[in-house]
Amino acid sequence: MENEFKERLAVHYDELKWLYCELYSGCEDFFEDFLDILEDSYEKRNANLKKRDRLRKKDQDWYKRSDLSGMMLYVDAFAGNLKGVKDKLDYLVETGVNYLHLMPLLDTTDGKSDGGYAVSDFRRIKPSLGTMEDLEELTAVCHKRGINICMDFVMNHTSEDHEWAKRARAGEKEYQDRYFFFENYDIPSIYEQYCPQVFPISAPGNFTWLPEIDRHVMTTFYPYQWDLNYRNPVVLNEMTDNLLNLANKGVDIVRIDAVPYIWKELYTNCRNLKQVHSIVRILRMVTEIVCPGVLLLGEVVMEPDKVVPYFGTVEKPECHMLYNVTTMASTWHTVATMDVRLLKRQMDIISSLPKEYTFLNYLRCHDDIGWGLDYEWLKQLGIEEVAHKKYLNDFFTGKQWNFFGRGELYNDDPSLGDARLCGMTASLCGIEKFSYEKNEELLEQSIRCALMLHAYMYTQSGIPILYSGDEIGQENDYSYHEDPLKCQDSRYLHRGGFDWKKAEKRKDKLSTESEIYSGIQKMIRLRSGCKVFESGADVWTVNTYNDHVLAIGRYYQGEKLIAVFNFSDEPETAWISENDGIYAELFTGEKREIVNVELPAYGYCWLYKRFEQ
Repeated sequence: MENEFKERLAVHYDELKWLYCELYSGCEDFFEDFLDILEDSYEKRNANLKKRDRLRKKDQDWYKRSDLSGMMLYVDAFAGNLKGVKDKLDYLVETGVNYLHLMPLLDTTDGKSDGGYAVSDFRRIKPSLGTMEDLEELTAVCHKRGINICMDFVMNHTSEDHEWAKRARAGEKEYQDRYFFFENYDIPSIYEQYCPQVFPISAPGNFTWLPEIDRHVMTTFYPYQWDLNYRNPVVLNEMTDNLLNLANKGVDIVRIDAVPYIWKELYTNCRNLKQVHSIVRILRMVTEIVCPGVLLLGEVVMEPDKVVPYFGTVEKPECHMLYNVTTMASTWHTVATMDVRLLKRQMDIISSLPKEYTFLNYLRCHDDIGWGLDYEWLKQLGIEEVAHKKYLNDFFTGKQWNFFGRGELYNDDPSLGDARLCGMTASLCGIEKFSYEKNEELLEQSIRCALMLHAYMYTQSGIPILYSGDEIGQENDYSYHEDPLKCQDSRYLHRGGFDWKKAEKRKDKLSTESEIYSGIQKMIRLRSGCKVFESGADVWTVNTYNDHVLAIGRYYQGEKLIAVFNFSDEPETAWISENDGIYAELFTGEKREIVNVELPAYGYCWLYKRFEQ
């Protein structure tokens, strides 16, 4: 195996050098340093991880099968620290989870962390969560139990408390060159003309003035997050080294945060520039050379025509996986409108993409819900963007008596109608409201809504990811309002501590927690056992002749599924007919033909048939 690294490098060397030198003309010495980083990282990779790499290199579609189901969680909220997570693995295995996204773990400064996305040390775990040794021990145990670990890698910026930033603030030009520093506002003012603001309410502008050194520094997100200057090859080299260090701790999936922003160019919007794609392609080749068992997950929270290019091409791939953010937002739009037409269109778009493209599907995550919908298409339904965003936010914050959502807004800008939505699934789909009101009938209907939404998520091609707490119907955590370090950020509404007392109720078959938990657990088990859910399946939407009901067809290797979802709060019928015999309803075992499928409010079904080949 001693020539393994050289053989892998040889496959990519020409393209790697071409892209690197295109970004950094005349920097061949830095390219040689870059190669030294790769070789050193390969040498440091332990034998078990190298064995894992070789197996996955032979089976490159390992992550595209139906048996992979995930969960994202905050370590401190779930179990206190990394050792606590290890102690709770039985719960995750019981649930059916074998892909575990540990939310940001690296060291940050309290009160200036942006939920862990302002990293002050890429080589150190936040002390309250554990150590790098604890991480390595956890990943090793997880691998033995069949669980893959995902971690965030924040490429776009560092904390202002990172060593580089401290030395830059102290006046060291070498470190100032790793960021964007300007003596006056002339150039920043040009950037501001072209660059949209990410958080116009809570963090307006793209630059922060540092009076102690009379300099402006670029801060696209928050003032304490300083944008890295990838026009400096040292930055790419050092950050690649940091990424590979995480991979060598046993991380299987590296989530690259804020991918579209990592290259800045004057007179552009500093989003999705071609150099970004060159860097992501370089990182893909880096993993294939050093650690081919590791996947890249891109966080690209933008409209579909901006998202899909981050897959690259079949010949020159970039990210292995991307978030299916538009489908997520369209799903919640459908809950509020009870009209499936936009969601059907979104499914048709996704289903038309190459099957090599793998999406990560989710209902909720650590972040807010932004209403990035296809408003041009919605115009034909008489829907205008600003008014519709207001309706959606009013619906999910319960502004009217008949609106069951119990969310809160984040970065509310009334003039643009651009507020984003926060909240747990249970609170957004009525469980919180009707539990409080003790309305048993509507509570049961809301539980069915939550399960229907998860069943829809598990029907999609790609990797389904639960948000920790959703599997037991955990509601919003309002205690963040009393915490001075969190009260200004409403995203903490859905970042509360995991309720282990509530989780214990999953064992009580008469409880809400049990109904939701056992329902989701069954979905994971059924999905894992049927090849029809694999990414290679043919997928299409079935016309139900009912705008309240969505139907999805899947076919793979003799297995066929027709999944039907009622997004209405009234009983509805899907006016469909499949003239090919008797199907089995997977959740109930009932045998039936598919003719005019009747569903209760928020009802759903998976109708399955295996054909002889």
